[in-house]
Amino acid sequence: MSNFPNSPRPLKAALILVDPGTGTPATPLVIALQYNPDSLSRSLQIKSVGEGGDHAEALRLKGPPVETIKLEAEIDAADQLEHGSDAANRATQQFGIFPQLSALETLAYPTSAQLKANNAAADSGMLEIVPMEAPLALFVWSKSRVVPVRLTELSITEEAFDPALNPIRARVSLGLRVLSVDDLGFRHKGGTGFMDYLAQKEKFAGMFVQGSLAASGDPRLPT
Repeated sequence: MSNFPNSPRPLKAALILVDPGTGTPATPLVIALQYNPDSLSRSLQIKSVGEGGDHAEALRLKGPPVETIKLEAEIDAADQLEHGSDAANRATQQFGIFPQLSALETLAYPTSAQLKANNAAADSGMLEIVPMEAPLALFVWSKSRVVPVRLTELSITEEAFDPALNPIRARVSLGLRVLSVDDLGFRHKGGTGFMDYLAQKEKFAGMFVQGSLAASGDPRLPT
């Protein structure tokens, strides 16, 4: 924490689970990252019409790119015991960082209730079982970047344990895929979230102060 009283309060990156139908929290589950990662890796795979086709199609895009995000987060019980709430402290003292790790892992699992319901439907002779829908995850990285995502990769390295073998320090690697309107459609709450995300990009792009042709050596442009 800064020693300067007027310094801005650092924001926490987070994953928030919301109901995919209503956009409201499916459960009061906000998974804030304990420490903001030092770096964030993003990759955009462009959806172009393709190479070697009609010349009129060379500059056309099929839709938004496939954007992937990778980051590493640290979870440490010692810091939680120092700065956490009373309820969090009690849970940490008893179970270490199992609650935080389990909350992240729920992104990778259907719920036990969904599994039981599908099993009951199969036992009753239902021929087609509808795949289970997960809550919509929103990745929050500042007020200007709130984007719907799907977890694609989760790796956990537990680095220290208490006497009862509860993990007390871990490093977590997350892989996320941004879900666009191509994935969700325009009417889905996640599709609306993606369009807001894209609008923010365009807003910031409009703030960019472009360079001059003179600074580039006055190149000859096609006419």
